[in-house]
Amino acid sequence: MSRILAVAEQRGGVLRAASHEVVTAARTIAESIGGEVHAALFGPPGTESLASELGRSGAVAVHVAAAAGFENPSPDAFAATLADHVRGEDYWAVFFPASAMGKDLAPRVAARLDVPLATDATALEVEDGELVITRPILAGRAFARISINAGTRLVSLRPNTFRASDSPAAANVSAMTVTATDEDRRAVVTEVAAAAAGKLDVAEASIIVSGGRGMKGPENWPVLEALRDALGSGAALGASRAVVDAGWRPHAEQVGQTGKTVSPNLYIAVAISGAMQHLAGMRSSGTIVAINKDADAPIFKVADYGIVGDALDVVPALTQAINALGSA
Repeated sequence: MSRILAVAEQRGGVLRAASHEVVTAARTIAESIGGEVHAALFGPPGTESLASELGRSGAVAVHVAAAAGFENPSPDAFAATLADHVRGEDYWAVFFPASAMGKDLAPRVAARLDVPLATDATALEVEDGELVITRPILAGRAFARISINAGTRLVSLRPNTFRASDSPAAANVSAMTVTATDEDRRAVVTEVAAAAAGKLDVAEASIIVSGGRGMKGPENWPVLEALRDALGSGAALGASRAVVDAGWRPHAEQVGQTGKTVSPNLYIAVAISGAMQHLAGMRSSGTIVAINKDADAPIFKVADYGIVGDALDVVPALTQAINALGSA
């Protein structure tokens, strides 16, 4: 039976949302080829307790590499261990999340296995028994459909593109042999600078209020913060590349081709013109609301609802209306 391996990711003892997305995508393809889904998970001793959660998305087996020193990502050590595991198990495909860790890990594994890697996939399907991968090219202006000529197909999946869904399975948990040597541990992550407590990661928010250069300066960001707060605890702030490049907001909030790909239930684009680079990172959002004083701004072409007007007038009025609804 053909098997697909989904590489999961945990941080601080909590599975990342991308883990369930990758397992779900692997399950969909496995069903097309009559195969089954396995998952791989790295972490410190005790990570085994997270393995059963991956069964919720359809993994029938979870291989856990739990070792001292794996509290933080260790790309070379992870890659050595995973590559040896893949060689011994003969997987039809291996799927990685195109997260910060996945982007570091996937090419290292591909190099060790000497096989091609398709990155940042936005769609997967099986045609005539072969995996066909859709991925953006030319900064998102076009999409290519490719296949991989290799026994094991390595693919990284763009986060927030493959929606996670439940298909409970009784996952069999086993230990993955850690084959990393001291040579593989030369580069070590000594610290992870986490976001401030209570600050929701834009990539995992269900509602995003994103601001662009039309906000005129960082001094006007409290206007967006007030709207975010009115929308509830599931809302986060985002920003366009121009805003981040200008130093108004941190890179962690950047949405777009060179930032984070998001797919919230509601995306509010405020004073963002809608350059292709930005659209590539948010166009799969459930509902898109655009606020811009330029009626011809490209963002209106992908928006479900549009408001033409000055953001500094429209957003406070919108915030006031939402707060009034909440109090009612």
